[in-house]
Amino acid sequence: MFTDKIELKDIDKMDPEYKELLGHVLTIQADCEIGGPHLYVEKMLPAAPTKLDQLIIARTAAEEIDHYRKVARVAGDIGVDVSFVLSQPNEKRFVETFRGLITNWEDNAVFGFLIDRVGRYQLEEFYDCSYLPLQRILPDIVNEELGHIEYGYNKTLELMQSGDAGKAKAQKAVDYWYVKALDMFGRSSSKRSERYRYWGLKRRTNDQARQDYMNEVGPILTQMGLKIPDPNKGRLYM
Repeated sequence: MFTDKIELKDIDKMDPEYKELLGHVLTIQADCEIGGPHLYVEKMLPAAPTKLDQLIIARTAAEEIDHYRKVARVAGDIGVDVSFVLSQPNEKRFVETFRGLITNWEDNAVFGFLIDRVGRYQLEEFYDCSYLPLQRILPDIVNEELGHIEYGYNKTLELMQSGDAGKAKAQKAVDYWYVKALDMFGRSSSKRSERYRYWGLKRRTNDQARQDYMNEVGPILTQMGLKIPDPNKGRLYM
């Protein structure tokens, strides 16, 4: 297991596998950061129920784009150009969750509550990672992601408190996004995941991270009055 800490000046001395894996994970992270706004801004910004909600959606999108910018800079410094993901159509996103379009308010709320929480998990994998320039950008990004999760949670809770129709909409959205969230952790048997851990770029296996997520989210859903969806129904990656 690799335990050294690497600065940019050290990157060319590293095993080619290290640089390849670092470039790959930065590319996917950049794609996910920019993929969110491409999912919801077009329909949800004009459809937000209040001016404050409209402002928060615009600010959330701006923060996600800034997250992309920070990740892209770290990638660019090691010679990996991720600018192509800026104009990549949604159906070509690396992560299946981002290959659609959010067209209703309940999906927008639950997306923030469940999918941005996966984003937090993905970023937490890099805490104390072997590549220090990546470590340094994390605190601000994670802090903003916590705000996105809280907003999504509050909007989902509002739906649950709005009556039977709101509850039904929230549950339908949770049923859809929960399995998408679980798939975002990747295959349990991923060989690349093991190499990330070997090089100190990630901390947990895909299965460990997914289980931690389920252990966190399950009680929150129950407390809100939502049913926990079947974790195996409709999954693409087991």
